[in-house]
Amino acid sequence: MTKASENIPQHIAIILDGNRRWARAKGLPSLAGHKKGAEQVRTILKHAQKIGVKIFTVYAFSMENWNRTTEEVGYLMELLVDFIDSHIEEMKNKGVRFVHLGSRDNLSEKVLGKIDMAVSQTASNGKIIFCMALNYGGHDEIVRAVKKIMSENIPAAQITPETITGHLDTAGLPDPDLIIRTSGEQRLSGFLPWQGTYSELYFAPCYWPDFDARELDKAVAEYQSRKRRYGK
Repeated sequence: MTKASENIPQHIAIILDGNRRWARAKGLPSLAGHKKGAEQVRTILKHAQKIGVKIFTVYAFSMENWNRTTEEVGYLMELLVDFIDSHIEEMKNKGVRFVHLGSRDNLSEKVLGKIDMAVSQTASNGKIIFCMALNYGGHDEIVRAVKKIMSENIPAAQITPETITGHLDTAGLPDPDLIIRTSGEQRLSGFLPWQGTYSELYFAPCYWPDFDARELDKAVAEYQSRKRRYGK
């Protein structure tokens, strides 16, 4: 059980894995798993805010996911649009600031418009920051950061880890304290490789659509039981 007053991770990042397998296990179409998974994002975001998390990041769509069928990719993009349309007022009212992590390349004008609208309309909120990694790849993020640094003509001798950190999609945000992956898979799949260097890792055995408030509490309780050493 989460101890609300003790050592709550300020930044939790989650790899949302297992939607399709959840659907297959229930004899449902794969797309039904994605729909349930999208609903679960709202549930866990609300619970994260309730227990005192300040930044909540989800890995919603990786750059590799473009390799899936046109039908599935299209459905996932529509889910994003519907998610923003359905929850933008709630995010504004609940003090949620929306942040996009990832490349803008290959995203449609419709999707980019919704992302930009959510970012703009929630920019002044500060109760919790909700980062959505969409069209995200860890290597790509670092490459884009290097290109930004080069475009600013910063001399090589002046480039430090802080320079790179300041040019990532997460610039200005603290690194994740806890990274969770659902579905039992135990790998990070290119998720926040720079930022997650010293993050605690937690691998939940359940599929993402079954990851409820109790599962988040279990992950946080496990985090609270650990002693972070940062390589020391």
